Amino acid sequence: MKETRAIMGMPITVEVVDEHASQHMLEEVFSYFTRIDEQFSTYKETSEISKLNRKEIAELSDEMHEVLMLAEKTKQETKGYFNIKKLDGTLDPSGIVKGWAINNAADLLMHCGATNFYIEAGGDIQTHGTAADGAQWSVGIKNPFNKNEIVKVIYPRGRGVATSGSYERGSHIYNPHSPTDILSDIISITVVGPNVLEADRFATAAFAMGRAGVQFIEQLAGFEAYSIDKDGIATMTSNFFTLTV
Repeated sequence: MKETRAIMGMPITVEVVDEHASQHMLEEVFSYFTRIDEQFSTYKETSEISKLNRKEIAELSDEMHEVLMLAEKTKQETKGYFNIKKLDGTLDPSGIVKGWAINNAADLLMHCGATNFYIEAGGDIQTHGTAADGAQWSVGIKNPFNKNEIVKVIYPRGRGVATSGSYERGSHIYNPHSPTDILSDIISITVVGPNVLEADRFATAAFAMGRAGVQFIEQLAGFEAYSIDKDGIATMTSNFFTLTV
């Protein structure tokens, strides 16, 4: 069973290939994403994050506490290159919420009994098990200069994949250490990590680091990265090739 819905301002696709796959499984996942969007969207005035930014609430939900703690942890681990505080002082946790939500949705599917599936939200992916034909799930990395072209196919084997860049949404990521500089050297960077949450939280920071992003990922145990610069030249971590076979 496979279905795509527009939630959180992006297409979210869920495919479950188990024989006992059911519409109920898909509904559980899509309902979860809808609830998270209502809670964390900075575009919805009624969301918890919007109320927090307006200082209208004092008590935060457990989920908001968890996301804010993860954001602070990532800020420390990336020497400030990941920072959810915007220039106007408000908080925008979207750089971590997507991967966090996909990871939780994968746990939800497994709780429902699914063992072979993938979830993709806005290009970030979590796979589990195998595809319908029994082969490993494959993930294509898009050419940022031609989104209809795949430049590399990888096999995450249950790991998470997250891509950060400027080719889909324009320059929405900035370097917190030099916020007025335009990030133009790197067009996209794809990070593969133990799960999609880990991949997503470091992909945003790695993109903000520019050309140093791949070297940063190289130092993280269990992570690989593939970046494409403004001239179309790819740079990858030393063991990235193991994901292509």
